[in-house]
Amino acid sequence: MTEQKESLVKSSFFIRTCSGIVLVLLALFFILTGGNILLLGLGTVSLVGLFELYRVMEIHDKLLGYTGYAISIAYYIHLHFAAEDRAQLVFLFILALVLLLAVYVIWFPAYRCEQVMAAFFGIFYVPVMLSYIYQCRVVDGGIFLVWLIFISSWGCDTCAYLAGITMGKHKMAPVLSPKKSVEGAVGGVAGAIILGFLFGTVFRMQIPLENPPFVCAAVCGIGSLISMIGDLAASAIKRDHEVKDYGTLIPGHGGILDRFDSVIFTAPVIYYTIMYFM
Repeated sequence: MTEQKESLVKSSFFIRTCSGIVLVLLALFFILTGGNILLLGLGTVSLVGLFELYRVMEIHDKLLGYTGYAISIAYYIHLHFAAEDRAQLVFLFILALVLLLAVYVIWFPAYRCEQVMAAFFGIFYVPVMLSYIYQCRVVDGGIFLVWLIFISSWGCDTCAYLAGITMGKHKMAPVLSPKKSVEGAVGGVAGAIILGFLFGTVFRMQIPLENPPFVCAAVCGIGSLISMIGDLAASAIKRDHEVKDYGTLIPGHGGILDRFDSVIFTAPVIYYTIMYFM
């Protein structure tokens, strides 16, 4: 029985590692290509993630959910044609709320009010926040700066995991995420800061920031703290609705939201932090 468990653990680790490598390769392709290819890729990932969230909220195959998908597509079209027009963007979100409420009242009592709020929340939580990967990519030096998002999220996650399994003793959130430890969190933040410093040192000539090593370290430190909130927030939603994973799209990882939960929070924070330093 023990040998069987060890075999399953090794198999799971192998699948998870292979999926992680594929994810990194896909990220490299889309981010290095940039432009409309990246925007289309992010739009697709956002819709899948929104579908996963809506499925948890039980509106993924209903008119309320379809309205959320349509608004998300409209948002990405807006990014393509008029990303700098903030007035249109505000109008789009006002229109989104009006449309969702229209579905709610016309088909009342088919939907609960919390489902309408979840539909509106989902548009911001997945498509809008993930879109900051694209917005970070298109700034001056974005082909390098955009990687700070992934260093802050995936880098922090990896360092936290390694620190947790070697030194973890004190539970950080025992009810919400029993496997996470205070030592792991500290290791994750420290690891992200070190990785950011190394990244800034290697690409200091290509990064349009003053003193890139220290700025990148600071940006990654801030981003790593936020990434933990994103990770725990996604876990809290799953706990509330008693689901283990958002999906099964990525073998060994779960769904899009299971893998991008920290990236979702980190992307806008990194974008605005970079804008501040610029």
